[in-house]
Amino acid sequence: MKIAIIGTGYVGLTTAVVLAYLNHDVAAVDKDEGKLNLLHEGKSPIHEPGIQSLLTEVQHTIRFTPSVADVVPEAELILIAVGTPPKKNGEADTQHVEQAAKEVAQVCLPDRHYTLVVKSTVPIGTNQRVAEVVASVFSERGLRGNVSIASNPEFLQEGLALQGAFYPDRIVVGANSDEAIDTLRRLYKPILEQTFDPPSEFPRPSAYPLPPMMTTDPNSAEMIKYAANTFLALKISFINEIAGLCEEVEADVTEVARGIGLDARIGSRFLQAGLGWGGSCYPKDTAALLGVAAQSGYRMPITEAARTVNFRQRERVVEKLHNALGTLNGKTVGILGLAFKPNTDDVREAPALDIVRALIAAGATVRAHDPIAIANARRALSGLQTPTTENQTNNRLSFTEDVYELPYDADALVLITEWDFYHRLELRRLAKQMKTPILIDGRNVYSPEEARAAGFHYIGIGRF
Repeated sequence: MKIAIIGTGYVGLTTAVVLAYLNHDVAAVDKDEGKLNLLHEGKSPIHEPGIQSLLTEVQHTIRFTPSVADVVPEAELILIAVGTPPKKNGEADTQHVEQAAKEVAQVCLPDRHYTLVVKSTVPIGTNQRVAEVVASVFSERGLRGNVSIASNPEFLQEGLALQGAFYPDRIVVGANSDEAIDTLRRLYKPILEQTFDPPSEFPRPSAYPLPPMMTTDPNSAEMIKYAANTFLALKISFINEIAGLCEEVEADVTEVARGIGLDARIGSRFLQAGLGWGGSCYPKDTAALLGVAAQSGYRMPITEAARTVNFRQRERVVEKLHNALGTLNGKTVGILGLAFKPNTDDVREAPALDIVRALIAAGATVRAHDPIAIANARRALSGLQTPTTENQTNNRLSFTEDVYELPYDADALVLITEWDFYHRLELRRLAKQMKTPILIDGRNVYSPEEARAAGFHYIGIGRF
């Protein structure tokens, strides 16, 4: 199938390489010159496990271009996968989606049928708005046009994006056109039937069941995406709220989570207490859902509370540090992890950024480490003060590539991102280099007994 993908961010690029691997004829469009230069060199502009090797494997069968007109006219299927950043009021901004739809309609051939699919995460009703934009452009061109429009929300997990694309839990399609549904069923047939040879880096999971393709109306498909992410965010915030109470009554939240997770109605996933969620999805999607509700005059207090609990977790870790040290002014704090989650260099809405800012504002000196996200974190935190050296953002914030330089003469360490690399650290070696060996384990990675035996004063989340 001949496919054009508009946008090569996380969703667009992972979708492009997976569909190319499945032998579809894929062309991807992006207007970012720097990103295109990397892609033309066969280099991935994002960090995602396995994407570089898969891109290398399909680079001779996939095209990248800045021009919609280069690829859309001959395509059968066009996927819109552009960003929908939040507005100041939290609502998702769909201007890039509408602009992409407009550019597509401007170059469609009058005698061909196209299926236009919105894969971006968008507010409920966007599918209809895209249909109106397309119809308006055709009217201006004096054409009737022949475009079927569908919603096909993505359920991408950064760090597991390719695994999830090859072996999804489900594929959701929202459309009012049987033709659009049939086209998307043909697109995903190798995945729905699992007839492809798995990539070496992504073997098919044992006992993996064939995924269902759920078809529904466009509004329901758009709502499914928001509802799914909001539910997962609620689950994380719930266990973090329980963790706070565990600290008051001397219960262990890891044991509580294990106990309730054994209930099949609840399940164990997303019950890991810690510093809460960040990234490009949960913060943006919960805010966007509240924005949709506000437009309808509808209150969603549970979702509002989940956001409150989540961002309070970042404040609580700073409070824990203050209580342990007596003051933060003049203290040196080492930060383990800057990315919002492991296996990505994405620092959007990362808890680490808010924590670093709060520590600097309180007068602390911060030294930070991350296996791959330092460059992005440095850019995100560059506004704190004018850079003083290549490896410093200001005289109280520095970054180190060597994790064992992090604790030197420090007053405390805070583990923020649960990289596998950090699970294997020599805790005794870290503790010996510190002025006061205090460890705030923001993800409950270490057992309290192990950390204390290594010489740390250990403080977890919801543990005693």
